[in-house]
Amino acid sequence: MALTESIEYDKIEVVGLYKHVQVRKATVIKRDDVEISRAFHRHTLTCGQLDDSDNLVDTDISGEAAEVQAVCNAVWTTDVKAAWKTKLIADKPAE
Repeated sequence: MALTESIEYDKIEVVGLYKHVQVRKATVIKRDDVEISRAFHRHTLTCGQLDDSDNLVDTDISGEAAEVQAVCNAVWTTDVKAAWKTKLIADKPAE
């Protein structure tokens, strides 16, 4: 009786004007090649965050799966990043 565990990135979705990337990762457990369990983890990636000087700091995607990185790199264009930065600045609370 052999138990195996594998990770599948079964959904990578691009959502909204600012191209947020939603990722669903499935952890699959199999016994003798028959699936006995599947658990999901979801997370969302944005192209960046503002630093204290209102500069957009790119999101570090180096720890993401290659296919997630490829999607992020394809959709997070200079124009998308500029629009996201403008929105983040506009949404900052007044001091």
